[in-house]
Formats: sequence, structure tokens, C-alpha cells
Amino acid sequence: MKLPKHEKAIISQSKVVGYLLSDSHRDGRSKAAFFRKYGFSTDSWKELAEALRHHLANNEVTKIEDSPFGTRYVVEGELTAPNGRVLSIRSVWFVATSESIPWFVTAYPLKRKQR
Repeated sequence: MKLPKHEKAIISQSKVVGYLLSDSHRDGRSKAAFFRKYGFSTDSWKELAEALRHHLANNEVTKIEDSPFGTRYVVEGELTAPNGRVLSIRSVWFVATSESIPWFVTAYPLKRKQR
């Protein structure tokens, strides 16, 4: 199944620049090293946001977890990098209780070999 309302998903600049592509963020710096290796950058953060949108639209939800605060969705599959490489990633999205639009939480590489 596709993530419900994936076409309206929110991917904030602060999440991409301040976390996913941040060399100084404690939890994000290893992810930043991965995404930068394949051509993503803070100067072109919208390129990663758009790649995440395509990843979301073209891949299936692999796990759903409910909580008192909302629902967490995990999507696994391919993401195309600026250098043309096809990466295997896992992305996480959250839909808050009483909301219907998914918010981007995080993304990171899967252990599969990158092409």
C-alpha cells in the first residue's frame, strides 16, 4: 500500500537542512555523510526533498505503528541521487492523531548494496 495522502506530504526545510544534511547534528551527521556522498547538499536541499517525494510515491509502506500520538509509517525502496546512483533507503513518516497529512521524520540507508 502507498502512504495515504503521500502527494500532500510535508518535508520541512529545517528537517532536511538542520538534520538530514547537517554535519553537526548529533543524530543526523552520519546520514548527512551518506546523502552528501551521492551529491545532495544543503544549498540544493529541495533536490533531496523532491527525491524523497518520488521515493514516497514509488514505494510501498513496509511497516505501520500506531501510538496515542498518531501513526508512524515506514517506506523502503529506491531513491535516485543527483549523481545518478540509485540508493536503497528507509524513510519514516508520521501522521498525528486527528490529522491526515504525513510529515517526514527521517531517512537512512538500508544495508543493501547501492547501485
